[in-house]
Order: sequence, then C-alpha cells, then structure tokens
Amino acid sequence: MLSLPRPLIPSVLRAALAGCAGILTACSGPLVAPSPPGSQAPAPVKEPLPDIRRLPPPATTSPAPSGEGLETGPLPPLGRPPVLAPDAGLEFVFQRIPAGIADRRGWAQDVHRAFLALNLPVIDTHVCAALAIIEQESSWQADPTVAGLPRIVRSEIEKRRTRYGIPKVVLDTALLKTSPDGRSYRARIDSLRTERQTSALFEDMIAELPFGKTLLADQNPIRTGGPMQVSIRFAEEFVARGGYPYPRTDTVRHEVFTRRGGLFFGIANLLAYPADYPEPIYRFADFNAGHYSSRNAAFQAAVTRGGGAKLALDGDLLRYVDGAPSREPSATQKALHALAGRLGLSARNIDQDLALEKAPGFSSTRLYQRTFALAERQAGQALPREMIPRIDLASPKIQRKLTTEWFARRVETRYRACLARTP
Repeated sequence: MLSLPRPLIPSVLRAALAGCAGILTACSGPLVAPSPPGSQAPAPVKEPLPDIRRLPPPATTSPAPSGEGLETGPLPPLGRPPVLAPDAGLEFVFQRIPAGIADRRGWAQDVHRAFLALNLPVIDTHVCAALAIIEQESSWQADPTVAGLPRIVRSEIEKRRTRYGIPKVVLDTALLKTSPDGRSYRARIDSLRTERQTSALFEDMIAELPFGKTLLADQNPIRTGGPMQVSIRFAEEFVARGGYPYPRTDTVRHEVFTRRGGLFFGIANLLAYPADYPEPIYRFADFNAGHYSSRNAAFQAAVTRGGGAKLALDGDLLRYVDGAPSREPSATQKALHALAGRLGLSARNIDQDLALEKAPGFSSTRLYQRTFALAERQAGQALPREMIPRIDLASPKIQRKLTTEWFARRVETRYRACLARTP
C-alpha cells in the first residue's frame, strides 16, 4: 500500500476531517504531543533526536559481508547487537537490496548515508526494516506513480469548486491558463502520474490562479511523498529540531520528493525514536499509524478491560483535527475521566499524562501504570503492552478494504524475506 501514509482537499475528504495526513493518504496519527484541553498546557514534549552529523564521503570499496549471523525462526527485535563490522555497511546494504532494482548501488548509497547521518547501526534488522518499507510503499520508485491520478485530482477539485461556489465556467476557463511550465493547467492535470508532479501543480495553482488560495485552502494538499511516503510535516519538524545532512537550496517539501531526502526522512520516521517493542511488526504499524500507536492501542484495550467504555483501538488517545489536538474530549479521555476515582487521579492529572501519548515517557506516567494495574486485576492476568492498531485505511486511490494490520503484516513478510536474503 502506498501511503500517498496516514485527502486532495483536507476539508473535503472524511479522512482529512479525522485528522489524516494528505491527499492520497491513509490515516495516521499526529506527530507532536498534544496539550490537554481546558487547562494550562504543560511544556511541549520534544523527543530526543539522534545527533545529525555531516555526511561522510561516498564509500568506495568495502569488504563483502559473510552473511553469518542471520537468524531463522521467530523475528528478532529491532536493535539487537550488530552482526557485521561497521566498515561492511555499504556493501551490507547493497547485498540486501533485491537484484534487478534499477540503480541498485545508488539506492544502497542513499540508504547507507541516511543510517550514518542518523547514527543508526547498520545491522540486518535495521536495514531490512527500512528496505521492507521502501518496497511496500513505492516498489523501489523514487517518485512512485499513482494509478488514475488525473481522475482523482479532477474529482477532488470539482468537490472543492462546489463547496466554495466557484462557477464551473470560471474554473474551466482558469484551467486553460498557461502555467509556469508552459502547459495549461488542464494539460498538466491530464498528464499527472506522481505526487511530486501533483505537489508542483498545486504550488503553481495557489500562486497563479485568482481563486487558487480559496480552492486549496492556501496550502498544498499533498502531505506525503517520496519512496517511503513520509509525512512532509514530519520532515519539516525534523529539520527544525534536528537538522538535515544534505546541502539544501530549496524547501523541505521538495527534498522529501527526492530519493536521498525521502529515504533520510523515512528512515528517521521508522527508526529514530525509542520504542521497546518485542517484535518489529509493531514498529511497522507505527510507521503507518503514527509513533507509539501500537503501545497506545494496547493502553486503550486496558482502559476498556478496567471498566471503561468500549473504545476503538486506533492508538489515538486524544482527538485530532488536521494533525493538531482538539479541545473536544476524545472517547478515551472521557472513559478515563469516568475511571478517575478508581485510578486515584484527578481529571487534570489524566489530561496532563495523556498529553504525552506521542512521547516515549507516556509508559512511565501514573495514568499508564495505574490503568494497566486496574485492568490486570480485573482480568486476573498480565496484559500485552503492545497491539496493532485497528484502523481502516481511507484514500481516494484505495479500491478495497485495507487496514493498518494489513500494512504491517505485508511489511513483515518483506522484512522476513530481506533477513533471509544471502549475499
């Protein structure tokens, strides 16, 4: 599934109204810790970022890896000890990219440089996790094509035109205008094949057409891109907080649509945050649904088991609109307020701890620990601390029922194949 991951016009599609990330995108969770409604917000939580350093010069020759150390049977968790010496890193990545991929060496170099810049160990579990996401999201295309993209774009523009009462003849006439690349806007729409092209089209429409800002809400509705379908918002926040290792003369948005930038931000989103999951499938689910969604879905199950209302196990503990926390209480928040007495916490205490739901420290809060203690007393047994979120993926280009679990298991299959791939 391409996550192009986690609505052409944000306010038109149901997915966008629920806080989804982008035009052709399936829903995903927010990227920043929310503030509790109705009270003074705690200081924003900033997750520690890896040390971003300058890129080393491209590797020339590296010893070929032996292939020893690859495991069979149960999947090893991400982050186990390295199986190869660091100087074998580039060749190690290259050997695990399937044969027949165009510019296989270039892909290996960009993946390897991202690992070095993020200070991530070049080990089989990490590398295969990244390669599995690339294969699932783009089939090794730096700027993946989207079937039926002109139809999708025309349909969403028409919905937007109707919403804002723009006469059809006015829109049709405007689309005949010559755009900055020399073609009419209509001709560009008819020839669209990729998100990168669509993003550039919308940038020109916003800047050039008299009603472009109204039609597109004054923001580019393409929210994900590149070979790992990473959120552009995530990339912009990552650059603001941690840096970017490549020389940049254009916007972060444009870097996401390059192979080197898309891989750097995608690998950062997948691996550059602490999560002690026992199996990598939960990190794959997080990549689709948002950081810590697998942990939070298990927490929602514990809230229900502890006597709270039955909840949707989607991994979002607060309500979000366009990626930002809403002041309207979520179902999870209401259920926890109803359990406040049994948890020995005030509503304010609960809200303050819920504000950490997208941070690693949430599992250390009183709310998290007391909720699981209550649920386990009710159940008479230990309960899992992770669960694949139950999310239906919605996108104009998805023609069948897909879920976050489907995505995670597809990636896990590719991950297994990568681990088994011998040099």
